[in-house]
Amino acid sequence: MIGTAIAVEARDSEYDRLSELKAFDETKAGVKNLVDGGVTKIPHIFLNNLNSNTITTGRRDQPSLHSGIPIVDLQGIHEDPSLRRKVIEEVRSASEEWGFFQVVNHGIPLSVMEEMVKGVRAFHQLDSEVKKGYYSRNDPTKRFKYYSNFDLYRAPVTNWRDTIAYVVAPNPPHPDEVPQVCSEIIVDYTKKASQLGDTLFELLSESLGLNPNHLKCMRVTEGFLMLGHYYPPCPEPELAIGTSSHADSDFLTILLQDQLGGLQILHDNEWFDVPPVPGALVINLGDLMQLLSNDKFKSVNHRVLAKNVGPRISIACFYRTGYKGGEAADIVYGPIKELLSEDNPPVYRETTINEYLAFYDNKGLDGTSALPHFKL
Repeated sequence: MIGTAIAVEARDSEYDRLSELKAFDETKAGVKNLVDGGVTKIPHIFLNNLNSNTITTGRRDQPSLHSGIPIVDLQGIHEDPSLRRKVIEEVRSASEEWGFFQVVNHGIPLSVMEEMVKGVRAFHQLDSEVKKGYYSRNDPTKRFKYYSNFDLYRAPVTNWRDTIAYVVAPNPPHPDEVPQVCSEIIVDYTKKASQLGDTLFELLSESLGLNPNHLKCMRVTEGFLMLGHYYPPCPEPELAIGTSSHADSDFLTILLQDQLGGLQILHDNEWFDVPPVPGALVINLGDLMQLLSNDKFKSVNHRVLAKNVGPRISIACFYRTGYKGGEAADIVYGPIKELLSEDNPPVYRETTINEYLAFYDNKGLDGTSALPHFKL
């Protein structure tokens, strides 16, 4: 760890970060272009010089602790009331203790999941000149876009990954706006993921002691965003990070990861691997769910390690609108009133998705939580 810190400090001790960021951004070709060009040393903007949020804590070179993240089997929950009660308890326990769990028998065929991974990989492996036509950083009118690091000019460390973004709801792009290599499978996969999301919000509502439709009636499902991440192999993975430590800015995330691994979550001040389980999807709760539950459920920090093998592919579906995402982004959210009492007063003030995302996005992925800003 000390050697890593010295290496970070020693390399190009004087450099113009903003100029390097602009030069990288203006290529519109992402991290993959660097790897395709044969880079052997990562550019300075990717040097991971954060402290305990990234490399120096969490057993970077020794695999993290064996995961105790629960695996929840959804088989039969719509037919068997006793089985449903058991699953509700498992979801409640996982949401309170971990903020993460994996689900199996979730209704999305393995073949669809595999095709989705292939589709995301196929887009990122298109010719750079083709991808440039989809590159966008700040255009809110684009419902499908390609970029590298949404917080490129704000985050302290540039992450070793490229991304496509697809707005599933409320206003998806026209099929002609999405490349043929991935358009059909994105529609198919996100439709099935949305159906799974409905089930998960029912289970979360019931695990809070509420009516199954309570969260959906709060319109938490009106915004749905898919990100397809591409993590190229990194020539110096010990000096970089795939995704910096962060908590998600949504209500709920459904994550499909390939079998390469690298995802870790922070639990009891230790980093735990989230090992890929064939056919499983990773579910995690975001900051807005912790706010709604008044701290009953957890939104926890997680990260993705850079690796010298790859590419790693992951597909994350987020339940929230985008910033300035229409009417739903202006809905006022606060701790659910049915959960509050004299012994359990509200921890957070009310806010909107627009206000929350403005603060979260401006902060960037810096390893700190956005939630304290909204505490009473």
